[in-house]
Amino acid sequence: MWYALFHTLHLLAAIAFVGVVFFQLVILARVKHQLDYAVLPSLEYALSVRTREVLHWVVLLLYGAGVGLAWHYRQVLSAPFSSSFATLLTLKIALALAVFISYGALAMLLRSGRMTPAMYRKLHWAVLLQMLAIVLLAKAMFYLHW
Repeated sequence: MWYALFHTLHLLAAIAFVGVVFFQLVILARVKHQLDYAVLPSLEYALSVRTREVLHWVVLLLYGAGVGLAWHYRQVLSAPFSSSFATLLTLKIALALAVFISYGALAMLLRSGRMTPAMYRKLHWAVLLQMLAIVLLAKAMFYLHW
């Protein structure tokens, strides 16, 4: 019962998290060039405030459910390279930690005022690619065997 709940919450939070980053990079980045320059600062501010409010809860749910799932697989994770499943799960967790660190770096750079637009885009693309790799690993865990 707990596994199914954690698995469902983890999946829904992952969809939300990947969706927000995808929206920011693929949709919003292109639309901003079509907007009136006077509207852009207020739109960016409003979106960033709302995104932070939502993402804090989504990330808490995502990583909280992920810890619950990792606990379920604790015996598998005690020997991380003993099977294809264990190896892929270990890689998935490592990438999830990398995403967490990347977002932490992004937040610290924003707060310190050292963030540049180019660095912002690069960090967001890195996070999106890491998250897409996590999604692929999540599927591969159940389909790839060696």
